[in-house]
Amino acid sequence: MDLNALRERLTAIDKELIGLVAERQRLSQEVARVKRATGHPTRDYRRERDVLMNARAHAQRLGVSPAVAETLLRLLIRSSLATQEQARVAAEGHGTGKRALVIGGLGKMGRWYADFLASQGFAIELADPSGGESSYPLRANWTEGGLDHDVIVVATPLGTTAGVLAELAARRPPGLVFDIGSLKTPLRSGLEALARAGLRVSSMHPMFGPDTELLSGRHVLHIDLGNAAALREGQELFAPTMAEQVVMSLDDHDRLIAYVLGLSHAVNIAFFTALADSGEAAPRLARLSSTTFDAQLEVASRVAAESPALYFEIQSLNEYGRESLDALGTAVERLRGLVSRGDARGFEELMLKGRAYLEGRAAARAA
Repeated sequence: MDLNALRERLTAIDKELIGLVAERQRLSQEVARVKRATGHPTRDYRRERDVLMNARAHAQRLGVSPAVAETLLRLLIRSSLATQEQARVAAEGHGTGKRALVIGGLGKMGRWYADFLASQGFAIELADPSGGESSYPLRANWTEGGLDHDVIVVATPLGTTAGVLAELAARRPPGLVFDIGSLKTPLRSGLEALARAGLRVSSMHPMFGPDTELLSGRHVLHIDLGNAAALREGQELFAPTMAEQVVMSLDDHDRLIAYVLGLSHAVNIAFFTALADSGEAAPRLARLSSTTFDAQLEVASRVAAESPALYFEIQSLNEYGRESLDALGTAVERLRGLVSRGDARGFEELMLKGRAYLEGRAAARAA
């Protein structure tokens, strides 16, 4: 066979593979139906392990890399789980006959919540002054029109959310009201105003981005504002999914987020700033590669592509934000001092302390 014939055969095989993936997706929908009918959970970790181990063994027999087979099957399992999760959310229909308003609904996470609630059967209305296109009914100003929705989601920029919450408290809508801000201390006044007005108020923080399809392994944080019924309503929205739901206080949330978001963002911002200020031209560095550098560069590139305004808010508006930045500065100075003094023993202790902490965190996650 000449080169063209070989390429044509590869193209045909690729089409066959895609066809098999499509068939697997159809079977996943049927699996989801049977699981719902029999009360089985969407995710079965033992079954996943069996699938992966079988794939590795079969690949080994065929002379295919077991690692390649496992990577491929993990992608297919993830796709299958996403299909099953979406089918379960739609089938349970928590929003059937109900209405939801998403204020700031043309933003990325606003659109995600609109689609998520629509998949549960909610009739969706968006409110957003940006004037973009939407497949849902849209009003430019949320204050112009009724607020008799069953659910109101506030997905506005963090700097304006507190004002929206305060105005909602004055308007006293009857439905569940919650924000999805990544920080809560800047929203304290608005959330307290809603609580004082006796409204069904909650607060969420989805710990994932707008491109997320599968919620397995993802976290949704719920802030306990003293209204048990509203807190439960918010949790019930995610009950059909595989998301891990965590309840915490407002101050605990922002204290932890200072490290989970603030510190991780700051490390990557410092990393790419050091590179940009290093004087080393990008084309020269591009010719070099290492496992650690490439992994860090990938994460830093994603951070650099995000909204500077949003990331500045996360750093500057958190009442506990300075704590994590000070910790980062102290750690860098400590590292600099150990290296400058040639203190190999202190450097080793630093590494071992970090290793123990990370191993303990991994064990706690697995428990």
